[in-house]
Amino acid sequence: MRIPFYFSLRIMVVVLLAGLLGSCVAQRELPYLQGKDYSTQATVQVENERQVYRLQPGDVLSILVQSVQPALNDMFSMTTGQNIQSGDPGNLFVSGYSVDAAGSITLPTVGRLKVAGLTVEETQLLVQKEVARFMREANVVVKLTSFKLTILGEVRVPGRYFVYNAQATVLEALGLAGDLTEFGSRTNVKLIRPTPKGSEVVLLDLTDPNLLRSKYYYLLPNDALYVEPLKARTNRGNANNLGLVFGGLSTIILLLSFIKAN
Repeated sequence: MRIPFYFSLRIMVVVLLAGLLGSCVAQRELPYLQGKDYSTQATVQVENERQVYRLQPGDVLSILVQSVQPALNDMFSMTTGQNIQSGDPGNLFVSGYSVDAAGSITLPTVGRLKVAGLTVEETQLLVQKEVARFMREANVVVKLTSFKLTILGEVRVPGRYFVYNAQATVLEALGLAGDLTEFGSRTNVKLIRPTPKGSEVVLLDLTDPNLLRSKYYYLLPNDALYVEPLKARTNRGNANNLGLVFGGLSTIILLLSFIKAN
């Protein structure tokens, strides 16, 4: 028995609609930090301690020495105030101090200083102490200029971002990348963190309010975030492909019906 054209078309429409419905994202999957404790009447206090970052080989520092004798400043500084304010990663890298494989930097006049394992604040105190041997009443400013994050996956603007701040949170990083797309998994975000022994990977759930208490809420230099796609992303692609296939079949059936009628 031959199936009428309109019945075949109806079947194709039903299958296509089922594919489209399967590609929809539920509203409950989208909000961050879901919890019943939040209200408009009172604030919720969340305690969290910022992770301490210790310098590693490959980091780049800007070191600025300031004193009442500008002519002497250049004896210790490779980085100028103008370089710092420009915010150009290329300029900061060229004019900064790279921590070598041995964990040291070479400061003009002062010489080599071991900084690996120190915080930026501890490094600033160390440089201040060494500069004081040659210059009185000098002020030393040390900044980490190689604080970069890599954000990939289902975000609007994936890429590598430089952070000109002493710290960055997961939410701030995702904000740099334009936030997640509607097909980004809020419950399955991979944080990849390099360590001296290799890389460690942890899964973050952006819908869990306890994320604010997690030690991984604060990111460290060279961290990478990967936002996995929801199943709806694949379903949407499959539905689009089905639409093309069904469109082609409909055209063929119409042509065959027209030819047969004539």
